Amino acid sequence: MTNMGASQPSILEETEIRPRLNDGPWKVVLWDDDFHTYEYVIEMLMDVCQMPWEKAFQHAVEVDTRKKTIVFTGELEHAEFVHERILNYGPDPRMSSSKGSMTATLEK
Repeated sequence: MTNMGASQPSILEETEIRPRLNDGPWKVVLWDDDFHTYEYVIEMLMDVCQMPWEKAFQHAVEVDTRKKTIVFTGELEHAEFVHERILNYGPDPRMSSSKGSMTATLEK
């Protein structure tokens, strides 16, 4: 029902008022823990993010020393894909204490 006395915002106005959630850049942040080896981090980033070994190694060092590293920046759909792949990568087979994937967050 339309209220004839109130003015309705146009589609253009609504689009300008509401931020668009898909607008980038979105970041995938990988968080440090004690349950995954450098080898795991490097292999996972090479597989999930298609990084060369050198870049994956730099991220492994950064997550270990700074406790987090940004492994992807881009549009929401691609960031969600990377984020989900990290979360589903599984435990580090080199460590019996590793019970699951590393922690990663999706941030704007």
